[in-house]
Amino acid sequence: MSNYIPKNLEFDQPGRDKLIKGITTISKAVKSTLGPRGKTSIIESPEHVGGMTITKDGVTVATSIFLDDPVENLAVQMLKDAARRTANSAGDGTTTAIVLTEAIIKAGEEFLTPKHNISEVVKEINSLSQQVVESLLDQSKEVTPSRLLDVATISANNDHALGKIIADAYNQVGKNGIVTVERSQNHMTFATVTNGIKVDRGYTSNLFITNQKNDEAVLEDVLILVCDQEISNILQIENVLKPVIQQNKKLLIIGPVSTNVVQTLAANVSRNGLKLCNIMPPQFGYKQHELMQDIALSVGAKYFSEKTGDDLSLITLSDLGHADKVISGKSQTVIIKDNQMTDDIEERIKDLKEQQSNTEIVSDREFINERIASLSGSIGAIYVGGNSDVEQKEKYDRIEDAVCAVRSALEEGIVAGGGVSLYKVATYMEDKNNGVAGKILASALRAPLLQIYANAGLELSKSRQEKLMYDPGHDGLNIKTEEWGDMYKMGVIDPLKVTKSAFLNAVSVATTILTTNVIITHARAKEA
Repeated sequence: MSNYIPKNLEFDQPGRDKLIKGITTISKAVKSTLGPRGKTSIIESPEHVGGMTITKDGVTVATSIFLDDPVENLAVQMLKDAARRTANSAGDGTTTAIVLTEAIIKAGEEFLTPKHNISEVVKEINSLSQQVVESLLDQSKEVTPSRLLDVATISANNDHALGKIIADAYNQVGKNGIVTVERSQNHMTFATVTNGIKVDRGYTSNLFITNQKNDEAVLEDVLILVCDQEISNILQIENVLKPVIQQNKKLLIIGPVSTNVVQTLAANVSRNGLKLCNIMPPQFGYKQHELMQDIALSVGAKYFSEKTGDDLSLITLSDLGHADKVISGKSQTVIIKDNQMTDDIEERIKDLKEQQSNTEIVSDREFINERIASLSGSIGAIYVGGNSDVEQKEKYDRIEDAVCAVRSALEEGIVAGGGVSLYKVATYMEDKNNGVAGKILASALRAPLLQIYANAGLELSKSRQEKLMYDPGHDGLNIKTEEWGDMYKMGVIDPLKVTKSAFLNAVSVATTILTTNVIITHARAKEA
């Protein structure tokens, strides 16, 4: 029984109390950063120059926290996971997610009594959550160029200069374009726009990852192999692998590779320093064939396809394409090209536009439009500078969040910011007489706005509370200027995707804690 580890068990309310204490602790540390007048946190970070990180980024603060008590720490880890999910899906909203989680739990503790069936109440909360999302959707608006600047500015912690750099980059690359964030080699922060293409496939092995922080495989000055034939034996691509290794070049394989070959390639990356990444072809069937042709044309590669009878074993270096940079994540790959728009690409775009005008099938038109956008797409890169490593990292985190927030806004639209949109949904929850579940959600949905007020040293007056609850429109307080008015017109807005993700992830964690009755942790040795 060498693997036997004794356990500690916590039951019923005493166990939940410890979980709630953990939630309260992390929330207290994070929620003070919320809003334009939120406070800065200083985190001991031995891995950074100066031994510290200075930040207003909620997820950075949250992920740095570990508690001594194992039960309290379990709650912290649950909330950190919710914050990460919110950041991963929408790029921002981590602090809001944490504030909402604590508020739902506290409201549950206030309104729930022993006579309530907690499981049924949680079902009602989950059901009402969809009504909350629908209400937010009803409030949402599309993003205009001017509102794009507002989203970028707010997401960059109300830094207008950074917001303008981000908005300008997106305005240049267009709605379907990509914007990445890089570290500058000097103190300047600026943006550049180059040709590029996005592929909706990520790396096939974690061993290809070069940037552990962002879970990305990043390669510069990259040769690119494009094929739809499965590489089931390493010898099939020996003609290119040997010179790639000998000349210390980097290679991206866009094509199906068997598990055994992936493992062989990944092992060579890990052990022998081979600079390589593999991604699967995008889409399926005829769509895959068309997209692979586009990719090959875009990077200047020969497309080795089974449909045309190409023999992959005959491939040479001259058949490979090239890119300045490749950034491959879990679910997508960005290829930054070194070549400008070629005559062949322009001709392909012209042909596609003709096809689009001649088809009446909506799905086909949409697919062709995606291809046109991809072939003519641009990649924006924001280079983040700073006068110190600490300043650069803090600014990098802000810009990264803001870039993701803008992307989310372009995808799903925007809602009134400053907690106003959630506050108005709270009134809807109460008016519908949704019982104790409605009371819990209504109380929680008001928490972000109240926290923003508190961080600014302000109180919500009764008259303004009534206006928020019952007046039509989107009026609220611009905390930065202390001006009352239409939040959209004042540029105080949030991406719908950010607000929605923060809320849904908060509900998930909070309801789990409210329904927990047993907590099992490893027994710790007692200190002498």
